[in-house]
Amino acid sequence: MEKSAQSANTNATTGRGHSNVQGIVVNGIVAALYIAVSALIQPFGFTQVQFRVSEMFNHLVVFNRKYIYGIVLGVFLTNLFFSPMKAYDLIFGVGQSVIALVITILCSRFINRIWARMIVNTLVFTVTMFFIALELHLAFDLPFLFTWLTTAVGEFVVMAVGMPVMYVLNKRIHFEKMV
Repeated sequence: MEKSAQSANTNATTGRGHSNVQGIVVNGIVAALYIAVSALIQPFGFTQVQFRVSEMFNHLVVFNRKYIYGIVLGVFLTNLFFSPMKAYDLIFGVGQSVIALVITILCSRFINRIWARMIVNTLVFTVTMFFIALELHLAFDLPFLFTWLTTAVGEFVVMAVGMPVMYVLNKRIHFEKMV
């Protein structure tokens, strides 16, 4: 019983419990921001040519891998609330995000520089848009290769524009310390 009391006091003095709550709150805010930004550009986030500006939040994982939870939750809820083809987007859209984020997190273990991580992240998300092209091909019989090209270009533009935006925001907010 005495060890449990010491553990509780240690956690209280080190703030570990507070850190977990802060991580949950910050990831909730990330998810909410992803949803809000997606709602603003809704018609352009679900078409053959996609410019989902909220995808720039994907760069958060290069600063701290714990942002994966908020990003995936944001993608899931955005697709649930706004997608005209919910079942497809909940599988393919969320799946593409999870796969790309995990690949980026794994690659980041071997890359020290933030800009290099963001470039890798941008390329990973661009290439994995083949999942979205497959989704649109299955749902609407759109030509796979052309759809992959158009969705990849849209993703690349958003992620490339997002790199300096997220870099500048990080200088002010310090993403790596928030979760």
